[in-house]
Amino acid sequence: MTEQIWFSNNSRDLSNPNGADAGFEFEFYCQRCGDTWRSGFENYTLGRASGWLHRASSMATSVTSNIGWDVANTVDGLAETGWHKARDNAFQRAIGKADEHFHRCARCTEHVCDNCWNADRGLCRQCAPDLQSEVEQARAQGEVSAARQAASEAGAELGRQFDVQTQHELVCPQCRSETHGAKFCPECGHKMTGPATCASCSSEVPAGAKFCPECGTPA
Repeated sequence: MTEQIWFSNNSRDLSNPNGADAGFEFEFYCQRCGDTWRSGFENYTLGRASGWLHRASSMATSVTSNIGWDVANTVDGLAETGWHKARDNAFQRAIGKADEHFHRCARCTEHVCDNCWNADRGLCRQCAPDLQSEVEQARAQGEVSAARQAASEAGAELGRQFDVQTQHELVCPQCRSETHGAKFCPECGHKMTGPATCASCSSEVPAGAKFCPECGTPA
């Protein structure tokens, strides 16, 4: 009975008390990884007989049908009366089978599958992790940490090479589109690299001017 209480924490009842598919089946799961194991289906004879009688009665003539329904209802009552005891017995048998697939950790008292059981230590892998697995995990974490540090340093070097002195317009003054620092507006082609200069005298030509204000050369 104690074992039943233990396994009730990680089991699911899939049994069906009546009908053509009446029977018992239980699902147990590992409390560490969640993998499941099923006990296998056991017929519940009275429940199945009740289902068959009801089906036969529904296809019989009116006289035989009434007799059939009376018999079926009687079997229903017997099936319902015996269900709980039969279910408990089936659960105990299922627990006996589940013992072959699960281990109870003496430290955390959880039931775990073979994959989550450290046989060398007699404990689950949560309480007694596999040393080699832990070493490999630590190694992988160290590699990731070192790679991140190297990537950060490489990014810092690239950042030092970036031109942070030149001022860039982020919005085109002509069409008001975002330029993201480009030399020319991606929408209208407007030059974004600062004020235009005169090809003749190199003086600054204001935006929109048709001629150089210093020498009159066409812009």
